[in-house]
Amino acid sequence: MDNSGKEKEAMALIAEAEKKMKSSTSFFGALFGGSSKTEEACDMYVRAANMYKMAKNWCAAGNAFSQAARLHLQMQSKHDAATNFIDAGNAFKKADPQEAINCLNRAIEIYTDMGRFTIAAKHHISIAEIYETELVDIDKAIAHYEQAADYYKGEESTSSANKCLLKVATYAAQLEQYPKAIEIYEQVGTHAMDSTLLKYSAKDHFFKAALCHFCVDMLNAKLAVQKYEEMFPAFSDSRECKLSDLTFLLLINQVKEFDTISRLDQWLTTMLLRIKKTIQDEESDLR
Repeated sequence: MDNSGKEKEAMALIAEAEKKMKSSTSFFGALFGGSSKTEEACDMYVRAANMYKMAKNWCAAGNAFSQAARLHLQMQSKHDAATNFIDAGNAFKKADPQEAINCLNRAIEIYTDMGRFTIAAKHHISIAEIYETELVDIDKAIAHYEQAADYYKGEESTSSANKCLLKVATYAAQLEQYPKAIEIYEQVGTHAMDSTLLKYSAKDHFFKAALCHFCVDMLNAKLAVQKYEEMFPAFSDSRECKLSDLTFLLLINQVKEFDTISRLDQWLTTMLLRIKKTIQDEESDLR
């Protein structure tokens, strides 16, 4: 398919939109239908952006959507402006991740100003995912997951908030910020055990909290496991509880058994290796 034709159409629409804007800012243009010309220019920028998308010229598409968004802001059309900034962000994702984040942040500012916190939270997650996968800045990803969780909590969307917090806990544990990870896993686990639908997942959250404890201190870890067993009796009989027991950790065949039933993911493998090192360090201190 010939994309050059689409790009030419887009460029022509941009030129026409710019001409409309110039005429709307002149004295007579403003006097006779300046706002309608701005609306027409907005429409042309959006059409041009879609042409650029068809031609896979993502930066040009993003720029055209951004221009439409700025014009909508001039006309006080906040919802349309936010929508265009999101469209711009989605286009930039494919070519310029940092500019995608800038556009998504502009949209978030508009949505929070309008009190649309659930939508703002959704786009904070989008930014977090860009930091995770494209820019590999885990601290910033954590910050955006935390902000999303905060907005979801404010809107009483506890389940959505907890999903974001679990992402924070996963990364906090990887960064050895164990108290932060433990607090989140315990909080989400406690919420889950009180829910008929989520009860089964509680043992997984307490298990991960226990692993974080083991990475820090063996004695407090065993006390934490006892606390989880008292809080949630079903945890006692779970494979997770057995694996979180120090005796089982020392027996590699039990880890292998667990692995055959529930495949050990990279996070869990990393945590077990850290626990092994903690055990070895404590044993060497006792010698």
